[in-house]
Amino acid sequence: MRIRIATIEDATTIADFNTRLAHETEHLALDRATLEPGVGAAIADPLKATYYLAEIDGKVAGQLMITHEWSDWRNGDLWWIQSVYVAADFRRRGVFKALYEHVREAARKSGAAGIRLYVERENQKAQDTYRKLGMSMTPYLVMEEIL
Repeated sequence: MRIRIATIEDATTIADFNTRLAHETEHLALDRATLEPGVGAAIADPLKATYYLAEIDGKVAGQLMITHEWSDWRNGDLWWIQSVYVAADFRRRGVFKALYEHVREAARKSGAAGIRLYVERENQKAQDTYRKLGMSMTPYLVMEEIL
C-alpha cells in the first residue's frame, strides 16, 4: 500500500468517493456542480485542505482529507480528518489504518497539537475503529448552521 497526497488528476476519483460517502452515511445526493469545484479548490490550495490517498496495485483504495483549526488553548494546530472513504473492494484490508497512521506521523512531524474527527452518533463500527487507533470520545457535540 502506498499513501500519497492527491493531485488535480485525482479530483474525479475524490468527487466519486465523496458522492458515495454521502450516500452511504447520510443518504444524501451531493450536487456534483458544487462538489467538483470544491474538491479542485482543496487540491489547489493546501491552506484549504489536503487529501491523502491510499493506493493498492495502482488503484486508489481510500481517502481522507485534512483541514486545520488553530487552537489558542494549545497554541497549536489541530488536524481535522474529514471525507474518509474506503472503496468497497478494499474494505477490511487496513486502508484507513494506513491512512490514519501516515497522517498521525505527518501531524507529529509538523508539531500539531492533535488530531480530531467527527463521527455519526450511530456509526459504532467507525467509532470502534477510531478507538483502536488511539482516539477517544470527547465531551463535545458538533452544532452547525449551513448557509
